[in-house]
Amino acid sequence: MKILGIDPGLRVTGFGVIHKQGNKLTYIASGVIKTADADLPQRLKTIIDGIAEVIATYTPDCAAIEKVFVNVNPQSTLLLGQARGAAICGLVTANLSVAEYTALQVKQSVVGHGKAQKAQVQDMVQRLLMLSGLPGTDAADALGVAICHAHSADTLAALNKLAPTLGKKGLRVRGGRLIG
Repeated sequence: MKILGIDPGLRVTGFGVIHKQGNKLTYIASGVIKTADADLPQRLKTIIDGIAEVIATYTPDCAAIEKVFVNVNPQSTLLLGQARGAAICGLVTANLSVAEYTALQVKQSVVGHGKAQKAQVQDMVQRLLMLSGLPGTDAADALGVAICHAHSADTLAALNKLAPTLGKKGLRVRGGRLIG
């Protein structure tokens, strides 16, 4: 399974593509989609077009994207949300399933604790994928999202299979969590 990870951003959107076979993860590609200093609609178009190009080049089977966190500055949060929305539109337009993970979930999956610093994520991504050098921060975050999905996808699939049975017992599965 080829997984495309996305770290959304209005100026720089990171992407990372890995291959998962059994428990083995292999690096395929990573990079960034940079938007010029232009008006918002043009920046969002650049993100959508960049995602489409990445998908056409690497033909992933599924995608995962980082969820937006709330900044102190509400305007920044709104802009990041719009960039994330553009990235999701690019993914679903290509008929990819899209999983969503918080930064805490990604750090927990990659580093082992949710309070990891960016440098720790970069280092662990380099080690897990046996890269010759450190990836850039945005690409490392995107690869981290893909790694998180690689580690979580089987569990989520198993929970989704159980969902109808759990529903009959008055329980639901939402975002990989059991809700009663």
